[in-house]
Amino acid sequence: MLPRMPEVKMAAAASSELLTGWCLFGLSLLAILAFSWVYVRKYQSRRESEVISTITAIFALAIALITSALLPVDIFLVSYMKNQNGTFKEWADTNVTRQIEDTVLYGYYTLYSIILFSVFLWIPFVYFYYEEKDEDDTSTCSHVQTALKYTLGFLMVCAVLLLIGAFVPLDVPQKRNSTEWEKVKFLFEELGSSHGLAALSFSISSLTLIGMLAAVTYTAYGMSALPLNLIKGTRSPTYERLENTEDIEDAEQHILRIKSKCKDGRPLPTRDRRNLQQLEERLRTLRRRERHLEFIEKSCWTKFCGAMRPLKVIWGVFFILVALLFTISLFLSNLDKALHSAGINSGFIILGTNLTNPLNMLLPVLQTVFPLDYILITTIIMYFIFTSMAGIRNMGIWFFWIRLYKIRRGKTRPQALLFLCMILLLIVLHTSYMIYSLAPQYVMYGSQKYLVQETLFEAWCVAGAKHNMTLVDGQPGNVTTYVPKVCDADAPEDQCTVTRTYLFLHKFWFFSAAYYFGNWAFIAVFLIGLIVSCCKGKKSVIEGEVDEDDSDISDDEPCVYYG
Repeated sequence: MLPRMPEVKMAAAASSELLTGWCLFGLSLLAILAFSWVYVRKYQSRRESEVISTITAIFALAIALITSALLPVDIFLVSYMKNQNGTFKEWADTNVTRQIEDTVLYGYYTLYSIILFSVFLWIPFVYFYYEEKDEDDTSTCSHVQTALKYTLGFLMVCAVLLLIGAFVPLDVPQKRNSTEWEKVKFLFEELGSSHGLAALSFSISSLTLIGMLAAVTYTAYGMSALPLNLIKGTRSPTYERLENTEDIEDAEQHILRIKSKCKDGRPLPTRDRRNLQQLEERLRTLRRRERHLEFIEKSCWTKFCGAMRPLKVIWGVFFILVALLFTISLFLSNLDKALHSAGINSGFIILGTNLTNPLNMLLPVLQTVFPLDYILITTIIMYFIFTSMAGIRNMGIWFFWIRLYKIRRGKTRPQALLFLCMILLLIVLHTSYMIYSLAPQYVMYGSQKYLVQETLFEAWCVAGAKHNMTLVDGQPGNVTTYVPKVCDADAPEDQCTVTRTYLFLHKFWFFSAAYYFGNWAFIAVFLIGLIVSCCKGKKSVIEGEVDEDDSDISDDEPCVYYG
């Protein structure tokens, strides 16, 4: 049996160690709530602000960010139970270890249950309530009844997913040479065989699959568009205003020419009437642009953004380097699965790494200096979320080829904010698998090490006295020693604790297979978005604020925060 530090009942010490991780999580929680409030208030329409939709959006965004923050906490707690020499800390006995695992597991169950409640009940109800309120002036009771009727459809979908998850077979297909699968099956069994937990996991995995599609659409594009927009900047408001003035004069001349045809009382032909209507709409749009550009040109915020231009370029270069690191690591990880996993029937699960990617190399180096590795993993998660937000802002919310809403500072409708927060909820669910794809061994075991027994020939030892050198028949004997090794798939089950995140990710092998192909799609969309963003010119300083095809209710009040 491997040597461990003396198991001493040190409840106070154990509580202190546990408190460290959860204090960090508590501070993150406060920061997340503050950020969610500022973000929602920044984008919501000042004219259509509703209390219930605002609270719902803040709550949903906060839940999304809190769920993403649980991954670093999970990795931190399993890593903190062991010393760097591979031995367990004296407070980390079997009961405490199980307590830590159960605490994190209950945290996931709670947050995932809240996500199910939000996606299938709360957000749909609030959304349909305000849709009915906009279209009909009937009583509040009628609005509530109609919203409940539509929400019932979402509840039925949730019920179907829960039923399927409760009875779907979880047996992993057997393959020859399946020594790895025996270990994976043990991990599945360790999570628990309760039908209720399986139902919850299946429902969350189904939402994660939708989140994968949202990540491929919005996050992949945001990772390419955000850095290049920061590097390229926006067009000069003065130059744009001069162009806009010329367009106004041109539109007015065209309108006068058409109206001159009916000075003698003759009615205009159908074609001219249609052209006149289009020109008048265009003129109204150009005059709105004129007001916005005039405001922006005189704004102190614009001057401040101009002064901060070098810093934006630096951030843009940094973000594009992070995006390239992210994409290269994801490509190498997926290639490793393609070459060394058991195939599609196993969900492309692979224990350990055969092809090392840059991120997987960087994390072990940072583990030597606490807490650099946790800072990096948290930074990657936040970068993933912020690029998702950027992608949604730039593209808007679409249903296939139909644009439903735009996300604009100070002008976003309540329904659009609810859509935004729901999409972010789904994307965050997929974030954990993306991080696992980038650094599988780190997400599985953190910085844990275990002791490996090695037998050394004493003649090879320079400092033989340190190893209690013995002579057998006048010849040097063998020395048995224990060497720390990073936890991997070959580690004994009682020496390395697996994160709860990993167990959730691989509860159902067929979802893992879908996520694998989603990673390839993510890489392809990122490269396409990078090419498109490089070919596009600078954005307008009021990009998306004044459009002829606005699907939102017009709001002529200019917004200060441009640039």
